[in-house]
Amino acid sequence: MVCDACKQQQATVHLTEIVNGQMTELHLCETCANQKGAQVESHFGLADLLAGLADFSKGQDVEPESSSKSCANCGMSYDDFRKVGRLGCSECYGTFRRSLSGLLKRIHGSTHHMGKTPSRLVKPSRAKSELAELKRRLERSIEIEEFEQAARLRDQIREIEREQRAKNKKTDK
Repeated sequence: MVCDACKQQQATVHLTEIVNGQMTELHLCETCANQKGAQVESHFGLADLLAGLADFSKGQDVEPESSSKSCANCGMSYDDFRKVGRLGCSECYGTFRRSLSGLLKRIHGSTHHMGKTPSRLVKPSRAKSELAELKRRLERSIEIEEFEQAARLRDQIREIEREQRAKNKKTDK
């Protein structure tokens, strides 16, 4: 597909916006997309999406006092956020926590940021967390004098540590 702006290069950026049932598509090459960056952002803005979602949540799970609350740090109100689609500062998250929780849950599926782990680190971190959990359970078993359980946990820990050493030797070669 050819770029809608320059009509010369291949379009690699494809934007679609639906307003009042009208769909608008814009297909741009990378160069034109960079040049039109500010215009595209204002026309196809994430802030507009968030503002729309915030309006959608109006009357659902938004705390009534949130509309009158203002952030002590930047002075932004929840009504301002609904209009603009952006919070004023990091303190706004705490100020509007109750009102934002439903919105964040709809957007992200959770109200807690979990982050991402690079795929090459997923297995080692799982093994480390499993090992740490086993060590905590071992300590607890010793404290409450469940020595048979403690011995089983000790053996599991030794096996995991042995496997980790073997893997590390393979990757060092």
